[in-house]
Amino acid sequence: MTHIVIAGAGHAGSAVAAALRQYGFDGQLTLVGEEQVLPYQRPPLSKGWLLGEVEQDDIALRPAAFYDEQKVALQLGRRIKRLERQAQTLHFDAGPALHYDRLVIATGSCPVCPPIPGADNDGVLMLRSVRDAARLKAALRPGARLVVIGGGYIGLEVAASARQLGASVTVVERAPRVLARVAHAELSAFLTRVHTERGVRIETNRCVARIDAVGGAVRQVTLDDGRVLPCDLVLVGVGGRPNDGLARAAGLDCDDGIVVDLQARTSDPHIYAIGDVTRRPLPLYERMARLESVPNATEQARQVACAITGRPAPAPEVPWQWSDQYDMKIQIAGHPYDADEVVRRTPAGDANALALFHFRGERLLAVEAVNAPAEFMAGRQLIARRAGLDKQKLSDVSLTMKQLINQGGQ
Repeated sequence: MTHIVIAGAGHAGSAVAAALRQYGFDGQLTLVGEEQVLPYQRPPLSKGWLLGEVEQDDIALRPAAFYDEQKVALQLGRRIKRLERQAQTLHFDAGPALHYDRLVIATGSCPVCPPIPGADNDGVLMLRSVRDAARLKAALRPGARLVVIGGGYIGLEVAASARQLGASVTVVERAPRVLARVAHAELSAFLTRVHTERGVRIETNRCVARIDAVGGAVRQVTLDDGRVLPCDLVLVGVGGRPNDGLARAAGLDCDDGIVVDLQARTSDPHIYAIGDVTRRPLPLYERMARLESVPNATEQARQVACAITGRPAPAPEVPWQWSDQYDMKIQIAGHPYDADEVVRRTPAGDANALALFHFRGERLLAVEAVNAPAEFMAGRQLIARRAGLDKQKLSDVSLTMKQLINQGGQ
């Protein structure tokens, strides 16, 4: 009987297990994870979890009964030490090895920890696991003073949640603006305004020189210009890197992640890889990229399930992601690679809504939308069709997106 082992029990690992059963795989299926808990959703950790809106059971991807009913063997709390490709075997820190006929690597990514003196003190946290989130939640209370190192999406989400809980928040970003690597300057300015109006202090073009503590507990952060920020808690959120060490040590092709094709196959015919750990093709943009998002993990899970069960490969999807901050739903579709023009649209004339459409020539490449679901959905459709829009009409909010698509979609 064919044995498929899935290394990594996050969203990607759980999704591929479910997709394999859904598509008819009836062989042996084992899901291995380092944490002791059932696979769970990570996006709520910086939002609903911190705000007390969801609990552990609420964020579970699937109930325990699912794994029993679908005959998915769970091996939780196990850390993989080595992959032997020739023997098709996984070795662990403790316990027996696992032989596989097919292996799916879904080990995700891990936070980058910059070499800041004092970063090992109590009260300096990163947010990757439910355990991290529990520690952060316990420390966030009215009057708490939080410094967030890094103005990316995770940092801004935590900043928003902390303010809603009554904490004071300072975000320190080394770039000239927040979200400098992942968002257009106008979206950065929009979100900076909203956070500042809600009481978040944002320091750009600044680095943290050191983190000082008394008795091991954080007391202040010193910036590179000598200024001191008193604090009780520090969150480091400066980005992530792929957990591809296992694959690299085993000799798989890696380049800022495990290199895979459109069926999520690696350079070893017996091994697939999915999710944050991969560098994958983006056919709509004719390039390779590493994507860190739930939709990407789900799409690649379907690719693997189709490849293994002999189904036709699914059509490539438009990459997308989202972020929730305060009462804002931020949705991004596509990527503005080589864009040469940006068109702004303010849906219904709402100052708290924004949509930025990125074009290369006449072709729509990406849309960044804040509280603008119609613009986001229409943009995804047009990007998938490699289509364009009438740019002059696009900024005319008296025309609905449906009318624009009917009139100007190509």
